[in-house]
Amino acid sequence: MRIGYGWDSHEFKAGIPLVIGGVKLPHGKGLAGHSDGDVLLHAITDALLGAVAAGDIGSYFPPNDPEWKGANSAVFLGEALKQIAKAGYEISNVDSTLILESPKIGPHAGEIQKSVARLLGIPCNAVGIKAKTPEGMGTDDAAIAHVAVLLVKKSGTRMAHRTKRTSKSKSRRRG
Repeated sequence: MRIGYGWDSHEFKAGIPLVIGGVKLPHGKGLAGHSDGDVLLHAITDALLGAVAAGDIGSYFPPNDPEWKGANSAVFLGEALKQIAKAGYEISNVDSTLILESPKIGPHAGEIQKSVARLLGIPCNAVGIKAKTPEGMGTDDAAIAHVAVLLVKKSGTRMAHRTKRTSKSKSRRRG
């Protein structure tokens, strides 16, 4: 098993769409970022990369590289999925907390959960989406995402490992 933790934050900016978890939300401002500013997908990407010690989002997609200006953050998530697969892991579950004053996430949590589950290729019940308001933290004009992920060895890898142990145990008993 591997555990990963990621977080990200972006300030709100007028004139751009608000995208959280791959879902466009109705709001007067979006999140400023070099890409689409999807604070949740950025935090998930970092958590996945961190869980397999594969660097961080900036090492794959530098914010000063014009290629990633306005990019869909699902591209970043796709790279993180490649890295965890390469390391022989798969996602067990993801838990997230969004911190922002507005919009209220509750009415959109189900849609965000479905979007994240689809992007990660895992069931909806393996994706936790929670939201809190900043309440006096001085971050009313920003959105923050905290994410924890649990990875497990891929099924085929785990089974092969168990088979070897079982064979060794049987031969010890005989001998």
